Amino acid sequence: MSADVQTGTVRTNVPARLDRLPWSRWHWMIVIGLGTVWILDGLEVTIVGNLSGKLAEPGSGLDITQSQVTGLAAALYVAGACTGALFFGWLTDRFGRKKLFLLTLGLYLVATALTALSFDTWWFFLFRFLTGMGIGGEYAAINSAIDELIPARHRGRIDIIINGTFWLGAALGALLTVPLLNGLPTNLGWRVAFGLGAVLGVVILLVRRHVPESPRWLFIHGRADEANRLVDSVEAEVERETGKDLTEADSYIEIRQRKSTNFLEIAKTLFRRYPKRATLGFSLFIGQAFLYNAITFGFAQILQTFFDVPPGNSGYYFAVIAVGNLLGPLLLGKLFDTVGRVPMIAGSYIGSGVLLLGTAWLFHSGVLNAVTMTACWCVVLFFASAGASAAYLTVSEIFPMETRAMAIAFFYAIGTAAGGITGPLLFAKLVGSGQVGDTVLAFAIGAGIMIIGGLVELALGVKAEGKSLEDLATPLSAEQAGVPAQRGPDSSTSTTGATAG
Repeated sequence: MSADVQTGTVRTNVPARLDRLPWSRWHWMIVIGLGTVWILDGLEVTIVGNLSGKLAEPGSGLDITQSQVTGLAAALYVAGACTGALFFGWLTDRFGRKKLFLLTLGLYLVATALTALSFDTWWFFLFRFLTGMGIGGEYAAINSAIDELIPARHRGRIDIIINGTFWLGAALGALLTVPLLNGLPTNLGWRVAFGLGAVLGVVILLVRRHVPESPRWLFIHGRADEANRLVDSVEAEVERETGKDLTEADSYIEIRQRKSTNFLEIAKTLFRRYPKRATLGFSLFIGQAFLYNAITFGFAQILQTFFDVPPGNSGYYFAVIAVGNLLGPLLLGKLFDTVGRVPMIAGSYIGSGVLLLGTAWLFHSGVLNAVTMTACWCVVLFFASAGASAAYLTVSEIFPMETRAMAIAFFYAIGTAAGGITGPLLFAKLVGSGQVGDTVLAFAIGAGIMIIGGLVELALGVKAEGKSLEDLATPLSAEQAGVPAQRGPDSSTSTTGATAG
């Protein structure tokens, strides 16, 4: 904390001022500066999946098998992401969003550049883990900042679309690997691919320097004057851009400022006050993490094992399913703010699970080839991608401000550890057997877990569309200041987020 921080009780309308802002160039700066991290994650995951065949070839410079790349290395990347989410998530709530989204991107840059310099398998595994740590830390810092800076009426679609840009990175990564693997020597192409990821990260870092700290974080952590000055400048910029005066924001909240929130209070908030919301978060994260980490790391192996697609050409097929994944959030994102969170999240999870079961049946029947298999996955993931993005949206908006980054980190880490580590290991083992039945079983497991996630959403989902973050979950600091605590879905029979009393 800076030396000028003073804590006391303040009455502020900063959340209402932010939520009533019309969309502006300032919001686009936030989206571009912060949202681009998912492009990096998509690039990383896809590059490894599509490079797996070449890395396993003699002369690559590494003594490694394809199953080790898609299994062990993938699991270590996800384990690093889980570790990074928890560690940097705690730091994000304590020291602010901006410091951490710069620090975690820096870690990603260094680790992915050193991956390109791998000379032995242990080095490759180590820096895949550290690259994952950087990306995992990004999830907590970025989702917190986005939700706290974007107006409530736009929050759902923007968050879902930003998370969906993972697949823009995946498409770029898939297409990038084709010329690199086919046009460069075996021991050089994969190194250049990782190096280009680091270059993209540097560009994002330069843009991100101009993204401000979250005003919501500032006023809770004893920097109310700084929060007001920041919002004043944003309002002035928006009024110049639109030529219209902004309406008054007359909704206030009283906050007892604090320097930090300890782990015990965070745990009590998540599991004692909001147990149903905690169950919801786990269910959504486990479902999407199992499906996506298994498929993104293992799709190239399926093409090569069952359809004899050359390792250097798998990127073309992956680019197609990446486009399907990207279109899902882009085309469906608005509906999460209009139709509503619960029907859209449940529908995307259950729908993608049912479609995946259909794909498994067609694959088992032997009627698919590389092209039609890719087409089936494209349809499945069109719906699954919107649902997976909504999992991040859900846990970032249904818990109190002081616990937001840690809540995102916790559910990401536990859900991803359960699904994202198990998924690649299980998928690599089942697909690696070369037996159609084993791969069908992997498909069925992924489908079943997604369907369960959708059913949990139907039972426990929160109707968060259009509501202020403070209305969905009263800040803990507001309760200390004497503001009555709201009743959430865990203290009544309702499954909607209640407004603050």
